[in-house]
Amino acid sequence: MSLPAELHKLQQLDIELERRRQTIDEVTRQLSENEALVAAESQLASRKQQLQETGKRQKDVEWELKDLEEKINSIDNKLYGGTVRNPKELVNLKQEVDSLKKKSRAKEDELLELMGQTEELQVKVEAGSREFQELEQKWQQQRQVLTASKTEAETELAGFTDSRQGLVQRISAEALSLYKHIKASKGQAIAKVEQGRCQGCYITLPTGQWQRARAGELVQCSSCSRILYVE
Repeated sequence: MSLPAELHKLQQLDIELERRRQTIDEVTRQLSENEALVAAESQLASRKQQLQETGKRQKDVEWELKDLEEKINSIDNKLYGGTVRNPKELVNLKQEVDSLKKKSRAKEDELLELMGQTEELQVKVEAGSREFQELEQKWQQQRQVLTASKTEAETELAGFTDSRQGLVQRISAEALSLYKHIKASKGQAIAKVEQGRCQGCYITLPTGQWQRARAGELVQCSSCSRILYVE
């Protein structure tokens, strides 16, 4: 195998290595985050918290309402039990019970509103739980596919790395240095020659130049400086 052919093969290996590294990086990124699942989990936690707070408030209002009812009953017993005969005291008791009844009605309205909110939140929590479970199940399936893809890319990466190391040992240090220098500035160091044209810059080459490249000599394009390779 000629030196340009070996360098062309090295370039193909480097391209495949870079592709596998990009695949591994992308799959790793996907495995580390699932925005839809995280959003669903966060929303579900928020709704559960709201349900808990609303449920607690509902119980507090129920206890407050019960306390008001007991006070109203106690005052009603005094009003109509015959134990209190003082007119002024009876008026005061009547005013007090009216005030308590007004508060009781407000608490009843608040309780009804809270019960409606609790019911609505329960529906949302149940729907959110189902959505989260479905997303989690899909994520586990997707995770298996991604993990398999990453394992495959890592295996291929190791294989290409071994092949590259073996190839590099056959290439001179001077040629490798030139390859790395051109690759750093041009992206790809080796350019094929097709129909007398450099496929790196698409310039028609002098006949002698591409014939030397075809003969296996290390020749650089006079236009883009890439190393010429003729199959």
